[in-house]
Amino acid sequence: MAEFASQWSVSGIVRTMFPILVVLTAIELGSGLVLDTFEGTLLQYPSLLVLVPVTIGMAGNLGSILAARFSTAFHLGLLSFAATDDRLAGNAIATVALAVTLFPLVGAGAWLLQAVIGGTALPLRTVVLVALVSGSLLAVLAIVVTTVTTYAAYRFELDPDDVVIPVVTNVCDVLGVVVLFGAVRVFV
Repeated sequence: MAEFASQWSVSGIVRTMFPILVVLTAIELGSGLVLDTFEGTLLQYPSLLVLVPVTIGMAGNLGSILAARFSTAFHLGLLSFAATDDRLAGNAIATVALAVTLFPLVGAGAWLLQAVIGGTALPLRTVVLVALVSGSLLAVLAIVVTTVTTYAAYRFELDPDDVVIPVVTNVCDVLGVVVLFGAVRVFV
């Protein structure tokens, strides 16, 4: 923690975070552009429109949970970044298990909500399959992004508490849009 003491000032935090937040803003704009290209598909299948913010949010949540766990383990000196690190493997498995459990429920909830409000154009199994596949892939990508970002923070001597969660949530937002619509193209 001593190496981060000089960064725990207003100027240190701004100096570290400003360039990162500028880059993340540009990445988020890219997500909006990708979303715009699928406007027709979203209007044709409203249950997918309901699925978009929930999928993006859940991907960011999974990444944030993992990032917080890695950051805590890092600060406690318990994270080694070795392929044999049980903490890395255990947290990765837990993240995938959460995704495999939650995303089908998210898909079913999106379909049910749309059925109650205005009818659905896709069968329940298709929406659940899109949610499950995109959520599972997003969980794996969140693990990779979180691990790489935490390691980069370590290598560049940045406080992972400042860097990892904003990077992971923003990148997972973009990946959420891309992966969701990749799954839509395959299954719809």
